[in-house]
Amino acid sequence: MSKLLCVYCASSRKLDPKYHEAARAVGRGMVERGWGLVYGGGNVGLMGEVAAAVKGAGGRVVGVIPEFMIARELAFREADELITVGTMRERKQLMEERAAAFLTLPGGIGTLEELTEIMTLRYINLLHKPIVLLNQDGFYDDLLRFFERMTAERFKSAGMASLLSVAATVDEVWPLLEAANAFEVDAIWQARR
Repeated sequence: MSKLLCVYCASSRKLDPKYHEAARAVGRGMVERGWGLVYGGGNVGLMGEVAAAVKGAGGRVVGVIPEFMIARELAFREADELITVGTMRERKQLMEERAAAFLTLPGGIGTLEELTEIMTLRYINLLHKPIVLLNQDGFYDDLLRFFERMTAERFKSAGMASLLSVAATVDEVWPLLEAANAFEVDAIWQARR
């Protein structure tokens, strides 16, 4: 069975075609490198594009979707495994458990919430899996500057930048997943383990 990459991304249907193209390239690239997909189970937006590209290239797709989204007919029914959960929290936890690594594509507040939660788990030494952010066309530049400000003003430690790796293009994602940077947790969290 292939290792699973958890992909966080947009479900919006109104995006610039360049984001859809990149999502399809991610899906194809995953299969070429032996990755399966674990994701939020949707069939729309970038979520649907990644899943369809993985499936179309012969890869494994595991969707984790809350019941209310199935009721709205938003599920990717072609998934190899479609797991129904009751809440968004259960969805995130199951994706986290099944994933060997995490990749965040451009997205909205849901995507941002997923990214920051997984970063937080790594920060407090409860997660040791690679996290990669695809900063396509500078989409996340302002967020990365905000992270820098958090560090500059001492809301977070100087090691915060090593929580995740940043790729500018789809091609840059793959070596970052394979050679993920180590994260040295703060002494306060080391002392509690």
